[in-house]
Order: sequence, then structure tokens, then C-alpha cells
Amino acid sequence: MANSSTAAASSWVKPQLPTRDLGSCTKGLSFTLANGKQSNTRIKCSLQTPELFFPKEYTQTTKYQKPLIPTFTNQETNVRKANSPSFPSKPQLNFIQKAAAMALDAVESALTARELEHPFPKTADPVVQIAGNFSPVPEQPVKHRLPVTGKIPDSIQGMYVRNGANPLFEPLAGHHFFDGDGMIHGVQFADGTASYSCRFTETQRLIQERDLGRPIFPKAIGELHGHSGIARLLLFYARGMFKLVDHSQGTGVANAGLVYFNNRLLAMSEDDLPYHVRVTPDGDLETVERYNFSGQLKSTMIAHPKLDPVSGEMFALSYDVIQKPYLKYFRFSKDGEKSEDVEIPVSGPTMMHDFAITENFVIVPDQQVVFKMSEMIRGGSPVVYDKDKVSRFGVLDKYAKDSSRMKWVEVPDCFCFHLWNAWEEPETDEIVIIGSCMTPPDSIFNECDERLQSVLSEIRLNLKTGKSTRRPIMSEQDQVNLEAGMVNRNKLGRKTRYAYLAIAEPWPKVSGFAKVDLFTGEVTKFIYGDEKFGGEPLFLPTDPNSEAEDDGYILAFVHNEKAWKSELQIINAMTMKLEASVKLPSRVPYGFHGTFINAKDLANQA
Repeated sequence: MANSSTAAASSWVKPQLPTRDLGSCTKGLSFTLANGKQSNTRIKCSLQTPELFFPKEYTQTTKYQKPLIPTFTNQETNVRKANSPSFPSKPQLNFIQKAAAMALDAVESALTARELEHPFPKTADPVVQIAGNFSPVPEQPVKHRLPVTGKIPDSIQGMYVRNGANPLFEPLAGHHFFDGDGMIHGVQFADGTASYSCRFTETQRLIQERDLGRPIFPKAIGELHGHSGIARLLLFYARGMFKLVDHSQGTGVANAGLVYFNNRLLAMSEDDLPYHVRVTPDGDLETVERYNFSGQLKSTMIAHPKLDPVSGEMFALSYDVIQKPYLKYFRFSKDGEKSEDVEIPVSGPTMMHDFAITENFVIVPDQQVVFKMSEMIRGGSPVVYDKDKVSRFGVLDKYAKDSSRMKWVEVPDCFCFHLWNAWEEPETDEIVIIGSCMTPPDSIFNECDERLQSVLSEIRLNLKTGKSTRRPIMSEQDQVNLEAGMVNRNKLGRKTRYAYLAIAEPWPKVSGFAKVDLFTGEVTKFIYGDEKFGGEPLFLPTDPNSEAEDDGYILAFVHNEKAWKSELQIINAMTMKLEASVKLPSRVPYGFHGTFINAKDLANQA
């Protein structure tokens, strides 16, 4: 796959270093097209402002048309096909298919032209959603022996991998940051040295769109709203009916989560099955297959499955926005054997991005952000904040055969996009949940005038009384938006003292991370520096058997927006001091979630 990356790097539409206008938040992006011509675009990018919120009025300034598509020689295409799962050959269309394709393309062109007559909401405007370091990059082959400032700790042996959204094509219409194709960035450590590579996860969606030379699958958040969203769905399924596209093998982007389980690295988004990605002996990344656990998994799986550090089992959820059962729970043995599905009773399709486990229970949130497809008929978004619904958390035995003994506890006005940990306190019959409570709950998906807040909170569910309490963990003077992070994963589901969470300010950027004492509320901050921003901090224990919970290191990708360069920072979690910085050969966009694969597991991959 290395040969194809070289071509991609030289023929992409490349974002150049933004020009600076200190008097405004306007950024200038200059794109170099494959033919060598310049396309200059002035972008008013609220993503760069100190305090972003999404007001209802916004003036669209750019109409996208040209795809960000790499070109390949015949030799390079053959290499890529050999390394892609089920890479389809160029379809040979019959007369009826050609006529259908022309007609459907004409309808789509008219639909897109109509959409571009009106300003997009900021939550679906590509000018906003993929500006600056949220914009995509081409694949990069492995680069070895990267420059290092400081010393990489001897205990760090293996590979840090992080997922993110990286659209292959420039959007033709609406686009949300979550809609981008999945790309994994990896830094491998061996005996004090570091190497880097980044690769697309070869989803069926990406393979087909790359073969067709343009985006054709509907974008779940950026496009599927209102009457035009219904039209795009009908177009997509009409193309499927004429076999112009194949949606039978999933439509997901695999851009959100990563987990290493049963000797496999799995890339996930909650709208599809996971994809198995393998790390090569050289430190490169290659997609193996869309992974169904040897035929056992027949539904989607959310991007935040939980690994029990003691049993080695993996626990997961699957939700459906169209038909019952709307929510299912299942687990896998450490050897990959799947349990029977357990249907979780919910009144309708609910946003279920994350959940939690304890030593004996699985904790399922049923919150106020729901899916109502009927809202599209009324011209709105199917992702809705249901103010009349009361949020609740369900507590179910991990090994339950059904949900008949599931206990529900109401937690009013609570929406946690992520849950960092949970544990049992038998002496008080309580389940303790640690999560970031977000208001407004649907602000990631829909425009609003209220400024986003994400408050690290302790939620207690009393299983005896059926009552709940909720309190902010940090004092009001220490309060900052905390989103994306983790506890020591060797203690997941057990009582933990520390959480390491991204400081999501100025939203949606991450200026550093906080080490929070969950018992006392004490906060220690690590700020990346002037015009430096990052993402999720990953906690890597020095020794899995260490008695000190914070004995380890924080790994985080950091981008310098002034120098337009990226690095991987390694911070001592006990002292909160920078230990080392790995200078990366190319830009790493802001992304989502990651994990670490130790050297032993790398050697034993399936």
C-alpha cells in the first residue's frame, strides 16, 4: 500500500497553511488542484474563534464541487486492490443501468443545486465542519526513526493508534465532522525509537466511492435532514435497486472507536459492523475485512464496547433507528464467542453512543436525545432533543439471559455523551457513574443559541430506593468543559480515583487535558501551549500490576496551528510533566478515540 500513498500525496487537493488575519477569525485556505492550478477560498471559520457556539443565522460562503480524489497508475492501483478487502472491479453497466444512472445523477445534481441555494446550518456546513486542522490529509506510508525531543520511556513498547474522520472526497453538499471516512493514525515505539503511518480504513463505502470517483453514499448527519434528506435516501436505494451501488455490505465509515480484542484491532462506528485492521511487521496499517466474528454478529455495534480487565470479555450494544428491537445488549468471551442478544426495552430509537460496566453489571443510558424519522417529513433533523422524556439508567446483570430483572433509575435532565467509568458500592446499594453531562444535549447535532457545557459529574443510582443523585465533581471555579478521555483501563468497572480528560476549550478544540481526582475534585491541568491543540488523552500504565493507579503516561497528538506541524506528546501522569515529544512527518487532524497495542500483542495478531 505504500506505493499508492505516494500518488495520493502528490495529487490531492491540498490545504495550505492558512493565512492569518489578526483582526478577524477569517482564515484563507489555498487549495492546489491535481492540475497544478490554485483555488483560493476565503473561509469565515467559527471553529477558530475562542468561544464557539452555533447561532441560527449563518451565511454560506463556499460551494464545493471538486472531489479530493487521488489518482493512481495501473501498477499502484493493482497494489491497492491487493491490499483492499473485496475491492470491486469497475462495474460494466448494461443499457438499463446506464439510463438509470444518468437519470439518477441528473436528479442528484438538481437536488444539490437546490440545497446550495440556501445556507447550511453550521452543524452541516463543510466550510465550518472541516476547516483548519479538522480538514483531511492523504495517507502516509511508514516513516521510521522520527526526531524525538526528550526520552521515550523504556516501558512504552508497542503502537499507539487513534481513529478519526477524514473525508476522501470534498463534500458536494451538507457535511458534519462525524461523517468523514475513517482514518487511523499510528505511532509505533521500539527501543526508544518511533515510526508513524496513517491509512484509511478500507470500508465497503470508501472502496465503492473511490472506484466511482465521487461521494455517493448519504452522509448520516450532514445530509439526512428534511425533505432533501428523504430524497437522498430514496436516490441511494434506487441506485442499489439498479445495482449501481451495493449497500448490502454496510454503509459505515469506521471512524470513531478502536479496540484491540481477541488478537484483532477493530475500527468502529455505530452504524455498521467493525472492521479488522492489521498492523504490519513494518508498522503500516492494512484493512483485513469487515468483521462479523465468524458470522456471529449480524447487527451493528456501537463504537465504545467495554473490555473487562479481569475476565478479558468484551461487552457491547447495538441500536436500530428504524425497527424493533431498538436496542440490544450482548457480550463476547475472551476467545470471541458471542452470547445471545438481550433486547433492552426502550420506548423508541435512542442515541446510544456509550455505556458503562461494573464488576457485575452493565449500565445502559436511556436519555433525551432520540431519533424521530418523522421529523424529516416535517423538514427537520431526525436527531431530536425530547424535552418531555425523563432520562434514566438501566442496571442489568452482565450475564442476564433477558432484561426481565433490569432495574431502571431516573436521572432527570441528564445527557452524557460519554461515560468514563462506573463501579459498585455495596455498602450503600449504589452504582456510581462518572460521566460528562452535556447541555444542550443535542448541540453537537443541531444548531442552538445556548453555549455548550460539558460538566464532569458523579451520578449515584440507589438500587434499593430507586432514586438518584447527581453532582459536579469539580468546584465552580475550576469548571471547564471536559470531553474525551479515560480512566486507567486496567481498573475499568472498579472504583477509580483519577480520570484523564480533554479540556474542550475553546470548543470544539482541545487546549490540554485535566487529571481529575474523582474523590476530592482536585484538578491538575496540562496545557499544550500557545496555539497548540490536541484531542483525547490516552493513559498508558507503566506496569499493569502497579499499585499506584496513576503510574503511567499520557499520549496525545498535538497540532501547532502557528507552525502547522504535528507531534505526539508523552506526559508523565504522576508528575504531569512532559517526558518526550515525537515530531511527526505530516499533519495529524483532530480526531476521536484511540488505544495502545503492546509489543507482545502486535506479535500475536490474527
